Amino acid sequence: MPIDLNSEPLLDALTAAAARAAQAILGFAAAPVVRLKMDGSPVTAADEAAEALILEDLARILPGVPVISEEAVSRGHIPMLGDTFVLVDPLDGTREFIAGRPEYTVNIAVVVNGLPMVGIITTPSDGVTWRGVVGRGADRLIVPPGEAFDNRVRALPIHARRAPAEGLVAALSRSYPDPATNAFVDRLAGATRRTCGSSVKFCWLAEGTADVYPRLAPPNEWDIAAGHAILAAAGGAMIRTDGEAFRYGAAERKFRAPAFIAWGDPEAAARYRV
Repeated sequence: MPIDLNSEPLLDALTAAAARAAQAILGFAAAPVVRLKMDGSPVTAADEAAEALILEDLARILPGVPVISEEAVSRGHIPMLGDTFVLVDPLDGTREFIAGRPEYTVNIAVVVNGLPMVGIITTPSDGVTWRGVVGRGADRLIVPPGEAFDNRVRALPIHARRAPAEGLVAALSRSYPDPATNAFVDRLAGATRRTCGSSVKFCWLAEGTADVYPRLAPPNEWDIAAGHAILAAAGGAMIRTDGEAFRYGAAERKFRAPAFIAWGDPEAAARYRV
């Protein structure tokens, strides 16, 4: 059965799933127990508990739709993909979570024909949720920390802004700095740097409080798909640095995504080349 991406019940159900995962994460925040995965990156019981809840909810919300989730992939579980699938990062910013910084997020994205069309990003620490449906728009709402989502919560529309002639605000990764990204920002005369260790950077662009997010060290698809959808829904754009079109679902690359520059104002991309 085709999925109605513009369905308000679908968006609300995905929002509720993210809120439920956020609620679970907060239960581990006081004393996260950390172990290392095979690739050396950290994982906590909060990551795994949030993932279990999201997978349970998605099986009900989108029955039969394959789900690619960070922790499941790390365990070697990669389902056969179809035209539609879901990308999940149950706790994006695990390093921030461990360090007690409040910017970690829950990310859920629905991908259709290689493109993220619906995105949900929630910050458990303050209950802020950003949502977007490409072609319909993006919004921002608050689900109080530790509470379940109520669809009577008022959602405020958000829009990316036009890039200023000078004084761009550049969103940068705290956990994964790299020389190429820093060199690119150095060429943006007068740019202000704003750092964050999670997908909130996309949300800054989508709501018009930042202008550009360069990521010239390749991320994983689950790190960026929800933010990509929200940004596109808010009027922004993601540009691959190699000039190719963005496509998600690269199982052959273990879901490694290409380097990119995200812009709130797509017209600014032509003015600033890598």
